Amino acid sequence: METVLNVILIIALILSLVLPFQYYCKGIPSKKRFQISLAGNIVLFFGIVLVASIGQFGQVAFATSTDIRPIAAELTASSGNGLAYLSAALSTGLSCIGGGLAVAAAASAALGAISEDSSVLGKSLIFIGLAEGVCLYGLIISFMILGKI
Repeated sequence: METVLNVILIIALILSLVLPFQYYCKGIPSKKRFQISLAGNIVLFFGIVLVASIGQFGQVAFATSTDIRPIAAELTASSGNGLAYLSAALSTGLSCIGGGLAVAAAASAALGAISEDSSVLGKSLIFIGLAEGVCLYGLIISFMILGKI
């Protein structure tokens, strides 16, 4: 039953991309065509996500054990793991936000400089690459944190 539901959801997800694209290719004026196809894509996609959520999480869960002591031991042992996951997420997320801000500033300045003098292309790409490196450093730190769990 679950595999049939997954196949239906995959087909519906593909159709949520194909049907608005076909509508976009029709001969309606440009702005109206874009708005209608985007609205159709959004409605179909979030409808599929809602149906998938109800189908996947609408099942009843049963406990297999009535002894609560092992569950309490697992909860106390996993509180440190939760903080590790939180710190890994923060290091990746905040470094990517900072890297995005740096790339936005460096790329706009590089485009302005390249439009005046095309010989500065190589130098400007180096500065943009350095700004993107900040994101990679945050990702490496989060891998190091998750490796210690």
